[in-house]
Amino acid sequence: MTSNTHLPPCSILLLAGGRGQRMGGQDKGLLEWHGEPLIAHLHRKTRSLSDDLIISCNRNLEKYAPYADQLVHDDEGDFPGPLAGIRAGLKAARHAHLLVLPCDVPRIDAALLNSMRETASQHPDQPLMLRHGEHWEPLLCIIPVALLADFDSAWNHGERSPGRLMRKLGTTALQCSDNDPRLANLNTPELLSAHNTVSD
Repeated sequence: MTSNTHLPPCSILLLAGGRGQRMGGQDKGLLEWHGEPLIAHLHRKTRSLSDDLIISCNRNLEKYAPYADQLVHDDEGDFPGPLAGIRAGLKAARHAHLLVLPCDVPRIDAALLNSMRETASQHPDQPLMLRHGEHWEPLLCIIPVALLADFDSAWNHGERSPGRLMRKLGTTALQCSDNDPRLANLNTPELLSAHNTVSD
């Protein structure tokens, strides 16, 4: 995959800091899919797009380090949720925009990543979220780093939903088709096993 050179540079955040409740408490990003950890698939899909690849993780830092330019972790214990990881990524980002992906979408492809960046570049002051049908995908997004203060303020007022926060900030939607296979969240053992039989 080659980067789209006419687009402005962005930082990329891979979210791997969750509790892994649906995986029985396992560290989801390190679970294998097609013979590799999920994080390795996301790393391969995104590496050429940025010189600032960030992973949000709260355990197994030594295993994640080879896949990232920098690691971040939640500033509060007990797995406070994805918004905490996003805030940490915004604080660490070296570019003006942060592209956020969860670690359990290994079927995302270059075309969709480029569409996200293209659309975000047309609305540089607003967050962008993927949407399919009526369903938002708040962890597949691009956020202007300039909104960090808004994210911090919302957090300090008790907000924990990244989707709700970004909609309040006037998010742009990138519409995908219903049941787009590239958006498959392999976030349970059953889904991971079922998709393991399908080629990447």
